[in-house]
Amino acid sequence: MAAAAAAAAAPGALGTLQAGRARLVAACCARLGPGWRLPGPWTGPRGGPATWARGWTPAIGGPASRRGFGSEVKTEDELRVRYLEEENRGADLKERVKMNPSEVGPFVSKIRAVINEIANLPVPTIAAIDGLALGGGLELALACDIRVAASSAKMGLVETKLAIIPGGGGTQRLPRAIGMSLAKELIFSARVLDGQEAKAVGLISHVLEQNQEGDAAYRKALDLAREFLPQGPVAMRVAKLAINQGMEVDLVTGLAIEEACYAQTIPTKDRLEGLLAFKEKRTPRYKGE
Repeated sequence: MAAAAAAAAAPGALGTLQAGRARLVAACCARLGPGWRLPGPWTGPRGGPATWARGWTPAIGGPASRRGFGSEVKTEDELRVRYLEEENRGADLKERVKMNPSEVGPFVSKIRAVINEIANLPVPTIAAIDGLALGGGLELALACDIRVAASSAKMGLVETKLAIIPGGGGTQRLPRAIGMSLAKELIFSARVLDGQEAKAVGLISHVLEQNQEGDAAYRKALDLAREFLPQGPVAMRVAKLAINQGMEVDLVTGLAIEEACYAQTIPTKDRLEGLLAFKEKRTPRYKGE
């Protein structure tokens, strides 16, 4: 995943996250520099701080140093699109070799927990893959709501080559993204796909020809995030919740989940602001309340 350099201006501006040439663009107001550490507090629409402080070590691939990321704030009033950045492709396999077998399970569990937290962020997340996303890099991308990639990007769950299996959610999220049979084929073969192949199987939503700067997918992700930012923050949060939970249950239960999520938008000031702005033919000014 590529080295990110996202702009973040006023509240509601964009931020991003990257893991070895694969960036994660989410909804927020600041950018993460190399190492997934915030240079200061993130400021959201209300000016509230959002600071991440959780340990992270990516999975499978090339060298990786310890990283930090996180947020003590996970509410839509303080962050809108999230930015995370990391420069490497995955866990240092030389480090794995030195691990005692008793250390491996807890190590992978921590990776899985971090990726799960990203999957559960209450804002839209977009993985922008401009280079390699292998093993844990792809598992991180699979935890995002949307994935975009350059045609020259390479991605795959290659763990079976190492006589292990994906441990960061890959065996569960890949079948949900592309179907069980094809997911089994890719995991059993440890096959690596380029951007065009990933688009053909439904692993990514958009594929772009790589540009001279090497950040075509990242730019597309920012364009998508800019489309998302004007929408009502509470609506975005509960829409994501309704979709995510509804996909795990039968249709009748899913419709009940949708009804419950819709109900959360009814008493909000944002809903009234949206109606008033529509009537007055102006841009709504949402505050996430």
